[in-house]
Amino acid sequence: MAVIQQPRSESPAASAASIIVQRGLTRRWRPRPCPPPQTGQALLQRVLAARGLVDPATAARFLDVRLNHLHDPSLIPDMDKAAQRLLDEVRRGGRVVIYGDYDVDGVTAIAILVRTVRAIHPGADIGWYIPHRVEEGYGLNREAIGQLCSSGANLIVSVDCGVTAIEPALVAARRGVDLIITDHHNPPASMDDLPRAHAVVHPRRPDSRYPFSDLSGAGVAYKLAWRLATLACGSSKVTGELRGVLIELLALAALGTIADVVPLVDENRVIARFGLGRIQHSSFVGLRSLVEASGLAGENVDAQGVGFKLAPRLNACGRMGHANEAAELLTTDDPAKAAQIAQGLTALNNARRRVEQAIFDRACELAVAAGMDRPDRRAIVLADDSWHTGVVGIVCSRMVEKYGRPCILLGRENNQCHGSGRSVEGFSLHAALVRCAEHLTSYGGHDMAAGMRVESAKLDAFTESFIGVANECLAPEDLCQSVEFDTDAALAELTVDAVRQFDRLEPFGRGNPPVRLRLRGLTVAEAPRLLGSTGKHMELRARDSSGSWTRLVAWNWGSRLTEIRAGHRIDAVVAPRVSDFNGPRVEPVIEDLCILRD
Repeated sequence: MAVIQQPRSESPAASAASIIVQRGLTRRWRPRPCPPPQTGQALLQRVLAARGLVDPATAARFLDVRLNHLHDPSLIPDMDKAAQRLLDEVRRGGRVVIYGDYDVDGVTAIAILVRTVRAIHPGADIGWYIPHRVEEGYGLNREAIGQLCSSGANLIVSVDCGVTAIEPALVAARRGVDLIITDHHNPPASMDDLPRAHAVVHPRRPDSRYPFSDLSGAGVAYKLAWRLATLACGSSKVTGELRGVLIELLALAALGTIADVVPLVDENRVIARFGLGRIQHSSFVGLRSLVEASGLAGENVDAQGVGFKLAPRLNACGRMGHANEAAELLTTDDPAKAAQIAQGLTALNNARRRVEQAIFDRACELAVAAGMDRPDRRAIVLADDSWHTGVVGIVCSRMVEKYGRPCILLGRENNQCHGSGRSVEGFSLHAALVRCAEHLTSYGGHDMAAGMRVESAKLDAFTESFIGVANECLAPEDLCQSVEFDTDAALAELTVDAVRQFDRLEPFGRGNPPVRLRLRGLTVAEAPRLLGSTGKHMELRARDSSGSWTRLVAWNWGSRLTEIRAGHRIDAVVAPRVSDFNGPRVEPVIEDLCILRD
């Protein structure tokens, strides 16, 4: 929060560029990058227009989400070839191994295929392999592929990894074992650079014409499961039993989709909307146990519940131990085993949080000491011997939020550095790593997140190279965090019915953020008051020029109580909310606020 000198005649566009400071961060307010809505439109229509949904038919399709909005899986390159090969192997009784990543997206993708194959052929010989995050790292590796071939695998199917696994694919080919790759991470630019596998199923393959490019790994696996079911039934319509399985599997696909932070638009929106609705009452005992262990029993599980409750528990074993437990949880039909695993994941997650905080505190110290918080060094690259490489990715996300720039954190052991990176919108982490590849042992990922290995002797060179790319691609003003809002609103528009219309935009996430409105020219009617028994929160009452009143709440703003006084004129970016306490009423939640001075 800050005082800004701005005359009231200022245009909305100029005001949107005003810089404010809140909680020690420089922030800029700006409307979403779409044409301004037409005057006189209802609030919901203005919000949709701000998100590019101007055409009435497109907006109606967005609001009225249906399962038949999912695209035909056969449109994904090599999908039919992969599904037929997998089905043939299952029917002849061969050994199938699903090779998946150790995060939520990979684990849910494994569970989707395992459950689909078991539903089609209950006696199928199917298992999975998940590499150890610390000891093996991300993706297919030659040693693991060789081991699987030696142990009798007749077919290996990757999920959420493999599109750049040239050498591991050659190992499988030399051993006479077919490899099917399904992935969603950034593929090579040329078809000639794809791995030599039996099939490479990827919606963004260079030759792909698939209409949606942002599926998660679990989303791609779900499409393969769907095609398996139709092939098994010999028809585009599957049996009632298999249709029921596919509906239940949407819950797992939604978990992977939301946890992997892919844009919640188009197919991902369909998967997330219908999958979230299945989580609470899933027929999968492991998923129900996870919900109960997360304290969400009896509640509607939304995207926030997945992101902050379910996903961290599933990720915890992959970060602090081995992700096999998460895969076992999502594939078991034993209630006792499921409950035991779910409770264990909760304990691991608590341990992960303690380790995360210690790494974050140290990383902040090192970043400042190295000058990586300055405008002339527009990225952070740090390594430490004590850092747990299974946790550094989460800390990267917190560092990006704090410092507003790409961040890579690495654990160091035996002259090798291994870790993860997270990025900011508009800066492709994967593309930056490609430019720095000469310094790296290995890397993989996508625009917003990636993993990498680098020899300790090359760390300094990689650091300077990566920061150089960031300095080239990001201007100092790009390091200023932005608070986006959808549209301006008057207090009189914030009725209970109008605000509840925003529920139709859920689920919220990347590409479809929660609704934010800007309220302009409010007058603080009385001194703000502390809210809650701890005094951490704040409430204030304000009115606009028309005489309309509202009560606004600000979570964790209690320490700023004395900075806002009665009579102050303010602009605020708010999240519109309906409170049902003592009857429904609108109580906007303050996201940011500035005090105006003429």
